[in-house]
Amino acid sequence: MNIMVRGINNLKNREELQNMQDLRAFSYEEMQKLIISLGEKSYRAKQIYTWVSKGVSKIDDITNLSKHLREKLNNIVFLDNVKIIERLESNDQTIKFLNKLNGQNIVESVFMSYKYGNSICISTQAGCKMKCSFCASAINGFDRNLTSGEMMGQIYEAQNITGKRINNVVLMGSGEPLDNFEETLKFIRLVNEKGGLNISQRNITLSTCGIIPKIYKLADEYLKITLAISLHNPFEGERERIMPVTRKYPLDELFKAVDYYIEKTRRRVTFEYALIKETNDSTAHAEKLGEKLKGKLVHVNLIPMNEVIENNYCPSDSKRINDFKRLLIYRYKINTTIRKELGSDINAACGQLRNKHIKTARA
Repeated sequence: MNIMVRGINNLKNREELQNMQDLRAFSYEEMQKLIISLGEKSYRAKQIYTWVSKGVSKIDDITNLSKHLREKLNNIVFLDNVKIIERLESNDQTIKFLNKLNGQNIVESVFMSYKYGNSICISTQAGCKMKCSFCASAINGFDRNLTSGEMMGQIYEAQNITGKRINNVVLMGSGEPLDNFEETLKFIRLVNEKGGLNISQRNITLSTCGIIPKIYKLADEYLKITLAISLHNPFEGERERIMPVTRKYPLDELFKAVDYYIEKTRRRVTFEYALIKETNDSTAHAEKLGEKLKGKLVHVNLIPMNEVIENNYCPSDSKRINDFKRLLIYRYKINTTIRKELGSDINAACGQLRNKHIKTARA
């Protein structure tokens, strides 16, 4: 079902935002400092923070503040950083949201319901620089990084529309999270704050194609998130052809960075592997992957390749996928699962998120 959503909030233009701050990007401590700087009692910060955490999109809707304080806030901060302009509902009840940001950028997010709770896959950039050949996110190039507040906004607005609390967050929409390191890190801390959304770090997954220096830096933050490495081929030359990032960050160095991450955090790392017919799904590929990962604190998530109309890749057949899985499990003793894909009928599955709607959404 394709549903247009309008009138949720009114985004500000670029000129209005030049001297204003996004309140959704404020930690509770930052909120306190702001309120005190305005000459207000510190308890006002908690009132505002509670409203922000509930997803309010207008300062004037914070009804337990005086009109005078609301006027002061309206002059220096804003809340309406994300507007859902369209949603697509899948046959499996997955919902893809088309989000319009201040500055007119368009990004997508995906809401998924499971027995254990509700998850959202959010974008960290408008577009992507990485140019992985099987992924739709980089087809229209890179526009800009998202702020931590805009990442939070995707969650707030999805909760507002669905009326359901989100328990799990996946940083796997458009963009490379580690290419937007500081804002991504701030987002993780914001979404984890106890007085706010209070989503456990253990319920956050960050997916990267392998920006090695930032993996080391992330490890030194001692977070409890799940790190997911988009690998997709264990052979250097072959991976380079589908993932140009390999030219700068070779596989051997990537595996060393992962070892460091595991040693520092004591957290299991996931390796994502999209199986592409006659490209990376042979027994030789499975054996090479097994040799690289055996004995490590890792999990392999096999992903049936999803259709992207701009390339000619086809998914591996189910027998090949299951043979690949069995070899990793029984010969190399590597915990391996096959991902259940949701939302493929609305281009909301892994590798399908894109910014192709930009022109029409701006009109």
